[in-house]
Amino acid sequence: MRRTPLALAVSAALVAGTALGLAPTAQAADTGIRFVDIAGEGGTVLKANVVTPAGAGPSARLPLIVLPTSWAMPQIEYLAQAQKVADSGYVVVSYNSRGFWQSGGEIETAGPKDVADASKVIDWALANTPADADHVGMAGVSYGAGISLLAAAHDPRIKAVAALSGWADLIESIYSGRTQHLQAAALLGGAGYLTGRPGPELKEVLGDFLSSNLDKEDEMIAWGRKRSPAAYLDRINANGAAIMLGNAWGDTIFPPNQYASFYEKLTGPKRLEFRPGDHATAEATGLLGLPNDTWTSAHRWFDHHLKGVDNGIDREQPVQLKSRSADGYEGYPDWKSVHANQRKFTLSDPERLWANVDSGANGGITLLTNLLDQFLRTPPTVSVPLLPRAFAGVWQSERYTTPQRVRGTAEVHTTVTSTKESGTFVAYLYDVGPLGVGKLVSNAPYTFHGKTPGQPFTVDLELFSTAYDVPAGHRLALVVDTVDALYIEHNPTGAQLTFSSPSADPSYVSVPLREK
Repeated sequence: MRRTPLALAVSAALVAGTALGLAPTAQAADTGIRFVDIAGEGGTVLKANVVTPAGAGPSARLPLIVLPTSWAMPQIEYLAQAQKVADSGYVVVSYNSRGFWQSGGEIETAGPKDVADASKVIDWALANTPADADHVGMAGVSYGAGISLLAAAHDPRIKAVAALSGWADLIESIYSGRTQHLQAAALLGGAGYLTGRPGPELKEVLGDFLSSNLDKEDEMIAWGRKRSPAAYLDRINANGAAIMLGNAWGDTIFPPNQYASFYEKLTGPKRLEFRPGDHATAEATGLLGLPNDTWTSAHRWFDHHLKGVDNGIDREQPVQLKSRSADGYEGYPDWKSVHANQRKFTLSDPERLWANVDSGANGGITLLTNLLDQFLRTPPTVSVPLLPRAFAGVWQSERYTTPQRVRGTAEVHTTVTSTKESGTFVAYLYDVGPLGVGKLVSNAPYTFHGKTPGQPFTVDLELFSTAYDVPAGHRLALVVDTVDALYIEHNPTGAQLTFSSPSADPSYVSVPLREK
């Protein structure tokens, strides 16, 4: 029963956000924006808008930027940014992705027709605007980011991409640790039904996903891989587009790990930026036309790679991180340098938990929790000493005498024994102060199936990447429980999980720390 109210709630929230996004329409009459219909793949009508620089004649040849809309957002989503970009000398075409709002067709979830649509929009722009075929870029937030990366794999005309709050691996995004990310899937599914027309394939996959139909697991994974830019990495590298990736540490729909892994495998010009926030919240103020670091970086990226502007972005450290608990940015030469310094604390004492009871530890609420952390620096908290030990395993590090700057991906290595063949647990890393109050640093779920009851097995689990500063006098704690509203759990009634540390294979948490 909890899934339907959740889908309705997030859908209502998205509608409210969409209503705010309608604000730029009043300006359309004054900006010279043209609203047009573009024939997408198979002749499907895509509702679009075109912004060109003032005074650009038909003989001009200007760089082109194409912007596919985010999931469930109308075609005016990018108008504020489109105007800014056009004012600096670009042709900008933004279009409503197929299946949403007034565009035709059904929601394909970044399938082949969506990728073909992007090329059709480029074709139209080259034929109907003063766009230059040798200087084409694509950008987008969320759904638009994924489509832009996929298009860069299939259309060599695309020379630069800014993919913001998107995905590289759809499976690792909403099915990481073999665990369904319930709130993320409910938000996407509910918003799709509310603002568009889901196709039969999406309906079937979403139904199988939310109902935990393991008989269809291989099919769901194949469906997701087909829509993952990481599956087309060789093509992206061969085409050589300059790729900028931006995301938030707390993105509960497309967590940062999968972006970082994808970034490391790119061989062309590339840039990776992580900031505090949740899904698309790092870019949100820019969509309203307000100053925004993410969009500023995207503009600089296109200026350099499409217009040849010597603005220095190519000489900066390509990995730029902003901590959740400190101001300013840190630069790194690559992602592996971020977590090069690992420090372990052991999980030596065994813990035995009863499943299916919420201990109070949790990852928060999709969009809301990490949005508050972004602006108010208020992550989810628990009283670690008061966690019920029958339902939560707790291990703590020593108390640190100096600040510890966590950067990158913490990893948990442990041995698990279950009384049932299936189960789910969620691992949380907390910053624990002198009074025992723990602030969430990171978390991640893990689900197993087909295990022999009573037989120990090894688990290696990556927590979601983050940047967080632990004050002097605090310690880190790993908490494990079996229930979190963010995820679908697979713990049979009466199940128990034991976490142990065999002498031949000790359990530990490995935490990446920035060196002084």
